[in-house]
Amino acid sequence: MKRNKTFKIALGGLCLALAVIFMFGASFVPGIDMTLFAIASLFTVIMIIETGVGGGLLIYVGACILGLILVPAKLALIPYIFFFGYYGILKYFIEKSKSGVVQISLKLIFFAALLCFGLLGFRAVLASAVDLPDFPVAVLIIGGTLMLLVYDYILTFLINFYRRRFGPVREPEQPPKLS
Repeated sequence: MKRNKTFKIALGGLCLALAVIFMFGASFVPGIDMTLFAIASLFTVIMIIETGVGGGLLIYVGACILGLILVPAKLALIPYIFFFGYYGILKYFIEKSKSGVVQISLKLIFFAALLCFGLLGFRAVLASAVDLPDFPVAVLIIGGTLMLLVYDYILTFLINFYRRRFGPVREPEQPPKLS
């Protein structure tokens, strides 16, 4: 059976609600907040698979807006807004390249630049509000890069699982016509 517009709209609402729930949980549960943000990012990927990049982008924007409205700890949303939320969209475009080396290189370069900007920018702007680890920036970038590789691998595994379990949807075969 083909997935129609009603299915896609309902799936979008469900994905948006689940992303916000996980973001809300991440703002209250210390220690596993990054895990909950990573799970929340999976719903953007599901929408990309089912509806395309536009659907994934709508989930990301909607989750950011609703998160800023509903989640009391606004600073806790920084990891989702600046990385996890749109990583599935970024991954989609980067993985259009057939070369695995190019894919990994682009992901690592992007992440290292984002992490440098984040660490240096947030230390300067939010020094009193955000408690950042007191390690040299190079150590944080290397550790973060290793975590990116683990996150990307797990996300790829979950994408493949979703595709095997739930898609692609094919039209059912029509029975032969009796003349």
